[in-house]
Amino acid sequence: MSDPITRPGVAAPRDGADTPATGERREGATERSIGRLGDRKKEKLEALARASADKGGVSLLRDAFRRLRRNPVAMFGAAIVAVFVLVAILAPLLAPHDPAQRFEELTKSLTVDSIPGARDGFPLGSDPLGRDFLSRLIHGSRQTLFVGVLATLIGLSLGVLIGAIAGAFGGWFDNILMRLTDVMLALPALLLAISLVAMASKSSQWTVIMAVAIVNVPIFARLLRGSMLAQRESDHVLAARALGVKQRSIVLRHMLPNAMTAVIVQATLTLSTAILEAASLSFLGLGDPNINRAEWGLMLGVDGVRYFEVRPELAYYPALAIIVVALGFTLLGEGMREAIDPKNRR
Repeated sequence: MSDPITRPGVAAPRDGADTPATGERREGATERSIGRLGDRKKEKLEALARASADKGGVSLLRDAFRRLRRNPVAMFGAAIVAVFVLVAILAPLLAPHDPAQRFEELTKSLTVDSIPGARDGFPLGSDPLGRDFLSRLIHGSRQTLFVGVLATLIGLSLGVLIGAIAGAFGGWFDNILMRLTDVMLALPALLLAISLVAMASKSSQWTVIMAVAIVNVPIFARLLRGSMLAQRESDHVLAARALGVKQRSIVLRHMLPNAMTAVIVQATLTLSTAILEAASLSFLGLGDPNINRAEWGLMLGVDGVRYFEVRPELAYYPALAIIVVALGFTLLGEGMREAIDPKNRR
């Protein structure tokens, strides 16, 4: 028989020679391609890491402050609050006269149907007792700031204490404390404040401060308790508990600091309501009985309403000051709340 027919140009394969070599070449090319692709990805990751290192990391606080600065409404509120605080601090320098001094040139013009208006040395005229109304309005900012801030701080301290105990330990502590706060929240804030002041044997500036502070306690307690309950199930608290960290350290070092952010923002909002509630108590005659002490609520109630038909400006200016300051704290507090909201992070 003749040899098998072989196609032209096609050589017979060699046994065990060409096929393995071809496979090795293909595997080597694939490995080189994968290596080049990995190198390119590695270079991109290193470039991103260098860029991040150059810019530096942004903390939650810095990111919230950056968003707050970009909020024009919050900045408007902050400007109002800054002006109010500066006026209160510099009141003795800004006021042209002693707010308790009676001036003869004003008192001799006082009648039953007339109260002197603006004149030289007295831009806003006189009050019903012959005192400089502008000086009393400026000094009233100091008294209003003192009452609002102190009442808020006392309410914040008591609310943080109650909320921390209820949220950290739970059980019957939580049940008793939260039922008490529910009873307080069930009553209107102003009605509760009036009741607390009426229970005092004698109304004074401190009774107003304590009444407003107690009214705000359940707000802070409820808010902190909810934040503490959320922190109890977080990863870092569970990890600390698994490592055997004491409960007191977990509460003070891990849970409480992370839960206080929302409470601090709420304190800014509560400042506006504290100012309104303190002014309302003074307006109703339940505040400081000292008529020589300048306070916007007292000026609005004692002088403004009584002599409204004679000189309505005595009511307009204190009411406008209270509204503007409360608006400033409200806008700033709402802006801070939006700034720390994780949903707004970019």
